[in-house]
Amino acid sequence: MSMVTVVTEAVPHRLRGRLAVWLLEIRAGVYVGDVSRRVREMIWHQVNELAEDGNVVMAWATNTESGFDFITYGENRRMPVDFDGLRLVRFLPEERE
Repeated sequence: MSMVTVVTEAVPHRLRGRLAVWLLEIRAGVYVGDVSRRVREMIWHQVNELAEDGNVVMAWATNTESGFDFITYGENRRMPVDFDGLRLVRFLPEERE
């Protein structure tokens, strides 16, 4: 079991309801819980099936240099990058009209 955090933006209500089955929604769109790897992977499968045009990030505790890992779904200015085995976040420039 490991601590998991899921943050959602602009996702359908059915995904938010599905996440609330396994995790506690502590703020709008922010879910936390202590789940097994199998449940975490099943939750991520649901995100991929139901998030549509929204965006989601899932972070969980693990044995890495930083003590956690994360994955993302959808478009967002924050993009994960690997820097010598360390996962960092790169910010894309703002789009100007």
